[in-house]
Amino acid sequence: MTQSDSTPSARRTELLEAGYAYVLEHGLAGLSLRPLAAAIGSSPRVLLFLFGSKDGLVRAVLDRARQDELRFLQELRDSKEGTDLVAVAERVWDWLADPDHRGLLTLWVEIFGRSLTEPDGPWADFARTTVEDWLTVLADAQPGRERRTRVGVARRTAVLAVLRGAMLDLLATGDRARTTAAVRAALERLSD
Repeated sequence: MTQSDSTPSARRTELLEAGYAYVLEHGLAGLSLRPLAAAIGSSPRVLLFLFGSKDGLVRAVLDRARQDELRFLQELRDSKEGTDLVAVAERVWDWLADPDHRGLLTLWVEIFGRSLTEPDGPWADFARTTVEDWLTVLADAQPGRERRTRVGVARRTAVLAVLRGAMLDLLATGDRARTTAAVRAALERLSD
């Protein structure tokens, strides 16, 4: 039995947080247990004991990244601005464009791509689930009568496409002013 089969220990939690920080900085491509373990003050053997396998560790790191995303999505749901699609989209963009989230978003893009090209890996269904999570938040920001229509579905899908595309552009270029102006212009057109 591995530690991951029971209640997480303090050491597992500590190493998960350290591993998550490492992956935010270095990504998952070419992740090897030996350098990871050395960087976070552990050993490959301990990581395998605590997480069961390399895939188990990757799944735990991805779950940890998802917690950050879900925490923000819950904040959006709980906010007073939650009944206006454009206002919520603007808040989402502000969060996406925050330089403090670059590591998480770069990881998100890597996982998204891998879930499409390697659907049986530890990132299975990440792309689909993420799209559904964000569309649900955007739907919650629409009036009930609009939410259930084809036009409502199309509007929130367009908003998500604009946000995702601008985020990819921002990650690639670092040009926050240009991408923010583009998002604002697109949202203004969608609010008409």
